Amino acid sequence: MKDTDRFEFLLRFGDSALVLAQRLSEWVGKGPIVEEDIALTNVGLDLVGQARMWLSCAGEVEGRGRDEDALAFRRDAHEFRNALLVEQPNGGYADTMARQFLFDHWHLLALKAMEGSRDERVAAIAAKSAKEVAYHVERSTDWVIRLGDGTDVSHERMQDAIDGLWMFAGELLLPDAVDDAAARAGIGPDLAALASPWREAVGAALAEATIAVPADDWAQRGGRQGRHTEHLGHLLAELQFLQRAYPGAQW
Repeated sequence: MKDTDRFEFLLRFGDSALVLAQRLSEWVGKGPIVEEDIALTNVGLDLVGQARMWLSCAGEVEGRGRDEDALAFRRDAHEFRNALLVEQPNGGYADTMARQFLFDHWHLLALKAMEGSRDERVAAIAAKSAKEVAYHVERSTDWVIRLGDGTDVSHERMQDAIDGLWMFAGELLLPDAVDDAAARAGIGPDLAALASPWREAVGAALAEATIAVPADDWAQRGGRQGRHTEHLGHLLAELQFLQRAYPGAQW
C-alpha cells in the first residue's frame, strides 16, 4: 500500500473522530440533564483521544513534519476526510443521538475488524478505541430506543432524525480505491463486508424502538474524498480559530 493511500486511510478515521467530537462539544452545558451532559462530554473526549492517535500516526506516515495538532488546526475543509454524517448539525437531541447511533454501530464494526490489522500501530489504536466505542454503541442505542418507543412526540422526532440522516450513513459502507487498497494490504476493514452486520444491528435496534427503517438506500457521498457540506466550514471556523488567529500559540 502506497504511503499516500495509507495517509488518506488514517485521516478518514482521525478526521471523523475529531469532527464528531467537536459536534458533541457544542452540547457541553446544554444537555437535557446533568448526568447526560457529563456522559456526552465524555464520549466527545474519547473521540478526541482517538483522533489524536490516528492523526499522529497519519503525520508520521506523511513524513512532512505535521503532528496531530497541525493536521487538526491547519488544514482547510477540502483537506478533511471525515464522513459526511459526523459533520451534520446537532439539531435537537433526537438528531444528535440518531447521528451518534448510526456512526457508532459502523465505528465499532470497523475497529473490531482492524484489531487484526497487519499494521501493528493500526491494530493497537483499533483495540484501544474499540473498548471505548463499545460503550458508545450501548449508550446511543439506548437513547434511540428510549426516545423512539417513548411519547408520541419523542417517537416522531426520532423517526424524523433517522429519516433525515439515513442518506449520510450509507457513505460509511461504500469503499473506494483507498479503502480497497487498505483491505488488500490487510491494514483496513472490508467496508462492503460491514454492510450486512451494520444493517442487522441497526435494524434490530430500530425495530425495538418502533422506528421504521428508511426504504430509500440512496447514499450521499464525498466527505471521505474531501467534498463536504457547507456545515464543515462553519465547524472548522470554531475548532481552528485560536491557531488561525495566533499561529503556534501554546498553553
